[in-house]
Amino acid sequence: MISFEHFQPQDGTPIYQQIILHIKRGIVSGSVMAGDALPSRRVLSTLLGVNPNTIQKAYHLLEEEHLIASHAGAKSYIVIDNETVARIRRQLMETELRGTVRALKQMGLSKEEATTIISSLWEEAPSSQT
Repeated sequence: MISFEHFQPQDGTPIYQQIILHIKRGIVSGSVMAGDALPSRRVLSTLLGVNPNTIQKAYHLLEEEHLIASHAGAKSYIVIDNETVARIRRQLMETELRGTVRALKQMGLSKEEATTIISSLWEEAPSSQT
């Protein structure tokens, strides 16, 4: 079962989008795998304290992206393959980096300065493998 134990809603972004992002980040990190079940819409709505329609919208959009499969009266579960994981990883990376690049340009940094800073931070950051 996919955990929402550490899910922390953020202001400014619709909750259904945050749920989708939570699941996609889990897929990319490997904590969410093919075949993993999602909480029922009712259970997740109670857990997060949101309207069941919000959960329904998130699950519907995940179904449209072919990331989950749902059947009436049965649990929804993750349906992904390696190609899907790679696509999601690239999508999330580009979204995050686009905002960072925009901010760096607004601060007047050159590409070389930005690359130097990123390289330095890369070396400082702990590995997710440890």
